Amino acid sequence: MSTSSSNGLLPLPSISRLQPDVEAGRCSPKEEDDDDQVSTPPGPFDITHTKNASIETLKRWRQAALVLNASRRFRYTLDLRKEEDKEQRRRMIRAHAQVIRAAVLFRLAGERQIGVGPNVTPPIAIGDYGIGLEQLASMTRDHNFSALQQYGGVKGLSIMLKTNLERGISGDETDILKRRNTFGSNTYPQKKGRSFLRFLWEAWQDLTLIILIVAAAASLVLGIKTEGIKEGWYDGGSIAFAVFLVIVVTAVSDYRQSLQFQNLNEEKRNIQLEIMRGGRMIKVSIRDLVVGDIVPLNIGDQVPADGILVSGHSLAIDESSMTGESKIVHKDHKAPFLMSGCKVADGVGTMLVTGVGINTEWGLLMASISEDTGEETPLCANGVATFIGIVGLAVALSVLVILLVRYFTGNTEDASGKVQFVKGSTSISRVVDDIIKIVTIAVTIVVVAVPEGLPLAVTLTLAYSMRKMMADKALVRRLSACETMGSATTICSDKTGTLTLNQMTVVEAYAGRKKLDPPNDSSQLHKVVTSLLHEGVAQNTQGNVYVPKGGGDVEISGSPTEKAILLWAVKLGMRFDVSRSESTVLHVVPFNSHKKRGGVAIKRNNSEVYIHWKGAAELVLASCTRYVDLNGQFQPIDEEKDFFKQAIDDMAARSLRCVAIACRQLDLDSIPADEESLDKWALPEDDLALVAIVGIKDPCRPGVKDAVKVCVEAHVKVRMVTGDNIQTAKAIALECGILGPSDNTSAPNVIEGCVFRALSEKDREQVAKRITVMGRSSPNDKLLLVQALRKGGDVVAVTGDGTNDAPALHEADIGLAMGIQGTEVAKESADIIILDDDFASVVKVVRWGRSVYANIQKFIQFQLTVNVAALVINVVASISSGDVPLNAVQ
Repeated sequence: MSTSSSNGLLPLPSISRLQPDVEAGRCSPKEEDDDDQVSTPPGPFDITHTKNASIETLKRWRQAALVLNASRRFRYTLDLRKEEDKEQRRRMIRAHAQVIRAAVLFRLAGERQIGVGPNVTPPIAIGDYGIGLEQLASMTRDHNFSALQQYGGVKGLSIMLKTNLERGISGDETDILKRRNTFGSNTYPQKKGRSFLRFLWEAWQDLTLIILIVAAAASLVLGIKTEGIKEGWYDGGSIAFAVFLVIVVTAVSDYRQSLQFQNLNEEKRNIQLEIMRGGRMIKVSIRDLVVGDIVPLNIGDQVPADGILVSGHSLAIDESSMTGESKIVHKDHKAPFLMSGCKVADGVGTMLVTGVGINTEWGLLMASISEDTGEETPLCANGVATFIGIVGLAVALSVLVILLVRYFTGNTEDASGKVQFVKGSTSISRVVDDIIKIVTIAVTIVVVAVPEGLPLAVTLTLAYSMRKMMADKALVRRLSACETMGSATTICSDKTGTLTLNQMTVVEAYAGRKKLDPPNDSSQLHKVVTSLLHEGVAQNTQGNVYVPKGGGDVEISGSPTEKAILLWAVKLGMRFDVSRSESTVLHVVPFNSHKKRGGVAIKRNNSEVYIHWKGAAELVLASCTRYVDLNGQFQPIDEEKDFFKQAIDDMAARSLRCVAIACRQLDLDSIPADEESLDKWALPEDDLALVAIVGIKDPCRPGVKDAVKVCVEAHVKVRMVTGDNIQTAKAIALECGILGPSDNTSAPNVIEGCVFRALSEKDREQVAKRITVMGRSSPNDKLLLVQALRKGGDVVAVTGDGTNDAPALHEADIGLAMGIQGTEVAKESADIIILDDDFASVVKVVRWGRSVYANIQKFIQFQLTVNVAALVINVVASISSGDVPLNAVQ
């Protein structure tokens, strides 16, 4: 007996015996090895990835399939007609916006050509604000740069909206209410869901139920005619009651399902984001955003409202969701307009909100589209019910023909032994009665054959599991994930925040070839080292430090790593606002998951230019030629490099994340003079001086070891894929139980991303099976691993939180995005969102997935046993004796 069942996970069905799944895009090993084989071009019905099949392919499959009752069978799958209507409406709104924008650009070009200044209406004050809703919305919608200039640019507009570009709006309730009343709220009207009566109407429009209703009517008439009203109504009345019961249960189930989907969609739309109010970063719902808010934008964020760029570095926006063109648009002071619903593809920036809710193109689009709740799900549309229905129909027609032939040829006898039909002597009314009986037998066979309860059972199982998964902190975005997760054979998990708590603290620090003990003791550092640390940490961060005026604890915002380093610098005496005011930022390179570092170029008030880098310790150390010693002097690092490497290895072996901080001075003349060149400037990464190395502790989540153990016992392989140092990854894997004490920790069991990346495609497939831990991996390495595992026949679940994880989440059989740390791009590519970022919740999803599979299998086994037995008995009895032992009611 498998030990997995004792842990709540049902044993995994054997997959090795299955044939390669062509629809899922997998090849057999023989095909892979045969280099000479000519690849066949994909046919119109080929689905390379079932999870993301196109609307056209699904439509071809629906039209090609012979379905007994299409509207009912595809009831819980994607509504293709509604999907087409939705896309047409999207195109219409996009086209409308493009026409307006083109007209404005044409007019402006004409004005420039003939030398006429743009005719912009002066701003009209509304209440306490210097500009009205219509003018603000019109300027943003039309991308009217002339109007923005006339209003005094971003600074002038912020004065009109009573917003401080550095500190945001005051944030008190009165101010927010006033802004909401003047400029609207960041919500849009949503279409009402279908009523219960509509579900009742749809429930009875089932071919099988209609046949049953006709059979009930015929049986009622026949029964009353032959047995009288006192006893003749039993059969017909019973069938009618059974039909009524099925209709009501189906309608109630469908209605509850639709309400559940509405709640899930509400949860999906309720995005949490950080904004600046009153000088401090606070987390609010996207619905609480108001005009005048200052919103920081980072890679992967969704632009939450229409707005204007205040400041940015290398900011690139993916506007495909609004324009329909998959083109990345770069934003700067010449092109400052930002559209709600678009995604940040690269860079960082800050925006001033100028339009919210229905006053944005995104709001209009979402208000005109009712979000579809159906998904293409293999179990719902697997054809079992349809196939059996067709078999039953064919058998019933055959029996009908046989019985009618036997009847009219005089080969059937009644209970007294008399021939039922004699040509010329049997009355027409008697013939009609006998034919009705024969048709009733055929109808009974159809009723027996069709497992009408199967779609309902699947739906109820999925609905129940989705509700329970929501309680277990897993939000299902695609129904099919409930089923697919039950077949998962491997889980590729992130480390930070999933296997660990994501509560980071600096516990070790090295500066000037010395280990600081304690790590936040500034008395051990020279003022030059302290000054460089304060400057580098304060300027090279996307985080923020807020010190309450009346005293109290310092509030730090940002990513967990940045919060840990900022807190460490604050304890070393850093005054965040003062450090930032002593220099000006020239250019920013946001942290890059490929390079594993982020940098900033700053100009001090005395015109000195410094570049500060922060990132993966061993990678930054490799770029250093000097280090700052305890006396504040810059010394060659050649002889001391081994000391720092050993320090990094020691910290990594104790599962600490190692981050290095380095800098270099630059001549003012080498800085690009014009703004366009400055935006494209690549910060120098060589000849750096090492300032400090810190070790950050991120403890394992409680319960992770048990969750990993459950997976192992259930034959689900857990693999850790992390961007951290390979030694840190190995230490955490041992702590979590992913690696055992006696496991081989050499390659390829434990491998670096760059090594895996360098392998050929064939070698990657062979190595992927053996990988347990991958360190220093890039998002592309994760994608390559997923592809290699899927080609090897694994059903792969992948966790991810960053924008660059989106391809791997999309490629995997089940994409699991993190609800807390995950970017909006990652969440949109995922099938399930883990709301608490906990690996234990991933295991619960697997448990529910297997539960769905087990329940469906048990129901099919029960249903088919009963149906096939009853069908055979009725067919044999009807052909041999002309009567059936099991009637329609039974």
